Amino acid sequence: MKVAVLDKNGKATSRKVELSKEVYGIEPNNHAVYLDVKQYLANQRQGTHKSKERAEIAGSTRKIKKQKGTGTARAGSIKSGIFKGGGRMFGPRPRNYTFKLNKNLKRLARKSALTMKANSESIMVLEDLNFDGPRTKDFIAVLTSLGLADKKSLFVLGESNNNVYLSSRNLTGVEVIKASELSTYKIMNANNVVLFEGSLEGIETNLSK
Repeated sequence: MKVAVLDKNGKATSRKVELSKEVYGIEPNNHAVYLDVKQYLANQRQGTHKSKERAEIAGSTRKIKKQKGTGTARAGSIKSGIFKGGGRMFGPRPRNYTFKLNKNLKRLARKSALTMKANSESIMVLEDLNFDGPRTKDFIAVLTSLGLADKKSLFVLGESNNNVYLSSRNLTGVEVIKASELSTYKIMNANNVVLFEGSLEGIETNLSK
């Protein structure tokens, strides 16, 4: 699959790159994508949720009415969860939501996500950029030239470029990452994936193992 390399003005250069079929042209595995996205979101959860239970509520422990003869249900402490101000029954407790997936499945999920983007023509290849300094205006100009000003976009760098990263940091819906940070969630969460020319080799090397 050949794709034209674009310049920062959004125009095709004389160069074309070959996107590997082993990475961008496989049979997508939807379940692998689902599991990898589920793991990513689960791993973001802090799991610090907590509500007070009966034993943790401040209040009297005396029996509030006699056991029999009232015509209503028997009741003990006012701290019971059936009374206003009582403890919460079966409330949330702190827990760890993370779970593991094997490397082959995660690799398959990322290749499936890239293939889906390639099939929907949502992948662009952009020649490597380098700004003189971190200027948001320069990055907005690139977005406008590529027709991505109002779309969620993921830009993938071959190696760390502080000026490009800082120029994009204040923009909503735009994320700049290195090829080593590529994840299934970030690919699927973007409307368009823009691969800098220098990132292609690293992506194919990581996903072809």
